Amino acid sequence: MLFQFLFRLLARLPLSWLHRLGGWAGWVVYLSSPSYRRRLQANLAQATGERAAGLLPQAVAEAGRQALEVAWIWLRPADEVVGKVVRTEGWALVEQARADGAGILFITPHLGCFEITAQCIAAHIPITVLFRPPRKTELHAFMEAGRARGQMETAPADVSGVRKLVKVLRGHGAVGMLPDQVPGAGEGVWAPFFGRPAWTMTLAARLAAVKNVRVIYTWAERLPRGEGYVFRLQAPAEALTGEIEADAAIINREVERMILQCPQQYLWGYNRYKQPRAARPAAEAEA
Repeated sequence: MLFQFLFRLLARLPLSWLHRLGGWAGWVVYLSSPSYRRRLQANLAQATGERAAGLLPQAVAEAGRQALEVAWIWLRPADEVVGKVVRTEGWALVEQARADGAGILFITPHLGCFEITAQCIAAHIPITVLFRPPRKTELHAFMEAGRARGQMETAPADVSGVRKLVKVLRGHGAVGMLPDQVPGAGEGVWAPFFGRPAWTMTLAARLAAVKNVRVIYTWAERLPRGEGYVFRLQAPAEALTGEIEADAAIINREVERMILQCPQQYLWGYNRYKQPRAARPAAEAEA
């Protein structure tokens, strides 16, 4: 109950206050957790090399802002949330796909305010997003409320949910998903991510292979001082091949390109390089 009270309290604060508090919270977590600190530093250095030292303070603060703004994104009225988007770039890609009668697969990594992207899309067209319950059960109802309103529906991260997503795409609808979560054993392949093997989900590649599907990459940049967000939609830089392992690697490269546009706002503390139980080690897969 206390956790739910605090979550609702955060949602009532102005976004500028949340982002200021989030910056402090990011540093509290970073300084208090040696394992989180090591992982964030290592992942950031893996991706950005010599730039890592200069990006680190921003990355720590932005991680905290991302964590606290979730309450505001999920519990504020949808019109108010979408209203914080000060500019949208690339919406013509959506209009063209719909004019062509294509299904649309929106791929959004853990970059910037990834929770707001589907709400921005749902303000214009229906979208179904993949739903994986949070580890904290207290957040389940909040997440469901934030991700299933207006023209947005959810699909569970199981076989029934995947079938639902395929059905939506075949019906020329829109689907959204995060491509950079570590999947379970049997649901991924080893593919390079910033030069290191990462257990990478194949679902995005499989959905992209559904007939007449257009892939659009999206992310929302968090502006300073709670000023809002810039919502960006981008066409692929590389064509997918239809071969699942190759396409998983291509999608990782697309995600890398997006991250490097704003590396300080990627969720570097996430354990992207962990090995799921029962999955073959990367060294064996490469042998």
